[in-house]
Order: sequence, then structure tokens, then C-alpha cells
Amino acid sequence: MKITILDNDSGSEDEIIVKCSNLSPEIIRLLNSFKSGKDKLAVFKDSQIVVIEPKEIFYFESVDNNVFAYTKENVYESKSKLYQLEEELLSKDFIRVNKAVVLNINKIAKLVPAFGGRFEAVLKNGYKVIISRMYVPLLKEKLGM
Repeated sequence: MKITILDNDSGSEDEIIVKCSNLSPEIIRLLNSFKSGKDKLAVFKDSQIVVIEPKEIFYFESVDNNVFAYTKENVYESKSKLYQLEEELLSKDFIRVNKAVVLNINKIAKLVPAFGGRFEAVLKNGYKVIISRMYVPLLKEKLGM
């Protein structure tokens, strides 16, 4: 990867230009870092890059080696892997709740006990997410229970 830094005219806005043959997960992470100091995420919908705030995301789900971000009204695709998102968003109230889901705990409306020590999280948009028994103690700790 080549990085070039040029001095800008004092009156013009700072600009970052990315030239790449493939929009790799590494480049997506760099873009996310530059955009508002990691306060936003670059995701995809209909072949377009959409920049959203993590607080808008209800959860991330991995399905057939693709990661999707679910918001109140839309589903976006993320080029990052689930474990990468988990690491990046750990301090932003996201927690892994099963093998395929990283959940925003601020979007939980209620928790319902389920069979086998699991819980079902009913989210504020009506979606339901299963919390496997392995992650229940971590969730309780994060919620202060």
C-alpha cells in the first residue's frame, strides 16, 4: 500500500482520495477510521457506499460468509468480518451474543428466558435475536445485572 501526503492550500478543505483495484476489508477499516474518528461505518446497499453511525445499527449478522448490518428500516452489507466489527465496536455497547450475531445492547427492548439457558432479545424494532447460553453471563455483566 502506498501513501502520499500533499500540502494543501490554506483555504481549501482537507481531502482524502482512495485509489484501489479492490475495496478490501483493510481499506474499509481505514475509511471508517478517517470518517469522524471511527464514529461512522462504511457499509453497502445497492452497490453504493453508505456511511452510518454505529448507534443506528441494531445488530450485525453473519450469513454464508457475508456480514449484514440491520438498522430500523434497512439492511446493509459490511465488508468487515464479524470478529473485526466486534473488536472495533466493543467500547460502543456492542456485544457478541451468538456465533453469528454482534448486538447493540442499547436496542434491546426486553429479554425473555428461552429453553436451555438461552435468552431471546426482543429489539426495539420488533426483531428477535437468540442469545446463546455461553454469552448470557457477558450480556448480564454488560447490562449491570
